[in-house]
Amino acid sequence: MTTSSPGGRDRRPGERGDLLDPRCPTRRLLDRIGTKWTSMAVKVLAEEAPGELRFAELRRRIPGISQKMLSVTLRSLVRDGLVARRVEPVVPPAVHYRLTELGLSLEGPLRALRVWAETHMAEIDHSNRLADESSPDQRVDRMR
Repeated sequence: MTTSSPGGRDRRPGERGDLLDPRCPTRRLLDRIGTKWTSMAVKVLAEEAPGELRFAELRRRIPGISQKMLSVTLRSLVRDGLVARRVEPVVPPAVHYRLTELGLSLEGPLRALRVWAETHMAEIDHSNRLADESSPDQRVDRMR
């Protein structure tokens, strides 16, 4: 598959794309791996690596995720080759998940982002409070 850059130059698979181009495969991949549920699933599976976790255990370890959202997230990770899925032929089927080598390579960058967020969250919260206090809607509410 080739992609076109905004300037019209076609790119070959494996070449760096233009992240600002909506058709860029890198952009589409970042849309998928940049979700909170993906980050949490990768973290939990990385903690278990090289072992596997069953679906129900993954759901227990990711507070707040619905069964449907976990299913959608895992399906996407399997499709992208980041997670391997193994089904035991028992009744009911036991489904196990583990990170692939590619998935394990994603844990480092996601960990760095989590550390950055934890380090700077207080600053971001402070900026949000200042912005909320100075917004016109907030000033009107305080006058009432």
